[in-house]
Parts: sequence; structure tokens; C-alpha cells
Amino acid sequence: MSVIQAAAIPQETVHRSSAGAMWHVFARRKIVAVGAVLVVLTTLVGIFAPMMAVDPSRMDVAARLRAPGAMHWFGTDDLGRDVFARVVYGARLSLGVGIAVVAFSFAIGMTAGLAAGYFRRLDNVIMRIMDGLMAFPAIILAIALMASLGPSVTNVILAIGVVYSPRVARVVRGSVLVIRETAYVEAARALGLTDLWVIARHVVPNCLSPVIVQGSFVFAAAVLTEAAFSFLVFGVPPYVPSWGNILSEGRLYLQQAPWLVLYPGVAIMVTIFGLNLLGDGVRDLLDPRLRGATDQPRST
Repeated sequence: MSVIQAAAIPQETVHRSSAGAMWHVFARRKIVAVGAVLVVLTTLVGIFAPMMAVDPSRMDVAARLRAPGAMHWFGTDDLGRDVFARVVYGARLSLGVGIAVVAFSFAIGMTAGLAAGYFRRLDNVIMRIMDGLMAFPAIILAIALMASLGPSVTNVILAIGVVYSPRVARVVRGSVLVIRETAYVEAARALGLTDLWVIARHVVPNCLSPVIVQGSFVFAAAVLTEAAFSFLVFGVPPYVPSWGNILSEGRLYLQQAPWLVLYPGVAIMVTIFGLNLLGDGVRDLLDPRLRGATDQPRST
């Protein structure tokens, strides 16, 4: 028991002592704060969409293609639907798809990565399957899956999740290969503890940092891919408010009603920009080398 304590206690002490410093650096980095604010604002818009806008499917043919004004802040589309309402509800869909894709890809990717990295006899089989999925270009594989599954929100989540699961698996496997050879894992094995206990107690907590960073980028990629699918009419059905659907319908009236592509385009840009800034900041904060460089006093 003393061997485990000697190896595990310093690890836990380091995590506890670095938590306060990490959040202190997070508060000091303005670029991370900007990304966090953009992500929080987009999330709040998606959550409170029913309180902020009217029914996005309500049509007013007499007000079709009306320019932005007091009645319709973002104007109306070719069917007289309020563009502001559709953009706001599109935020709810995009964030929901992003969260679901991250959950699905992590469930598959972490399971595959943990099994491949910890159990050597499974490594070659699992990773060759992951490599086979990664051999296809991401967008081509996702479009092929959508073509076979059909347009729906659930199928969009499944298609994008399958595409990004191998990337999560490779990140997890790389971390597990290092953690598996550490002293505290070897000590736990020597005491006869089960593999599942060792994985849950020592391996998973110590490989979460790169996985969390990967999750922010998977989230951004999922939002962008869902918009691309909807724009190409491979994603959600046309009646579902989606930023990609609004762009796809608005491109036909680009010269007559440019606001149809302006506002959903800005919404996509702001969301992806915020997620990427937040992901870069989280990566810097969770990397001990980068965090140490950030904590150094700046010369004047």
C-alpha cells in the first residue's frame, strides 16, 4: 500500500495545487475569456430561444423578403418567415447536435482508445478499424453515411459521430500508452487489482486533459459539418430551422435579399470562432509546459 501512496499522492497533490493556478491563468488570458463569452452567449440564445423569438415556421406571405426593420430584426425569407426566429432556433439545433456528437464520439472513441492502449492484444485490431475509418476524407464518409441513413437530426449525429470517433480514439490511446507504464499503475497491478479498477481509478482521470481539449474542437467541427450538410441538403429536413438550411435557401435570393445569408453566416462564424478560441485556451491551460510559460512574469 505504501508503494501506491508514494506514487499516487504526489499526483493528486499536483492536481489540487495546480487547479487554483490554472483558473487564475484562465482569468488572465483575454483570448480565452472572449471565446468563453461567445460560447456562453450562443448557448443562452439556444436555451432561451422560445422566449426570444416567434414560431420560426410561421409564414406571412404578404411580408416575404422584407428587409430588416422594427417588425423583423433580421428580415424575412421567401415564405415570409422571420429570419431572426430561424437563426435563434438554429442555434439550439447546432448546439444540440454539437453536444450529442461530442457525447457519441467520446463514448465510442474513449472505449476504443482505452481498450487499445491498455490491452495490447486488442491494440492492433481496434486501431486498424479506426485507421480504416480515418482513411476516408471526413466529409466524404459523413455524406456517404447520410446518403444511406436519410435526412434527420439523429442520423446527422450518428454520421458526424462516426467520423470523429477514430480521432478521439487515437488521442486516448496515445495517452493510455504512456500512463500504462507509470509507477502507480505498475504498483496497482502488482497488488492484484483488477484491470477495470486500474483503468477507472488511474488511467481515465490522467488522460482526460487531452480528451477535453479534443472535445472543444470536435464540438466546433460538428457545428460546422452540420451546417454544411444542411446547406447541401444532406442534413436535417428543410422544415427544421438550421443555419445551413437558411443559407441554402437564401443563396437563391443573394442579390435581392442578402440578409438571408448574412445573419446565419455571422452566427456560424461567431460560434466557431468562440469554440476555437476556447479550445486553444483550454489546451494552453491544461498543458503544464504552456501553463508554466504563461505564469512567468512578463518583462516590461
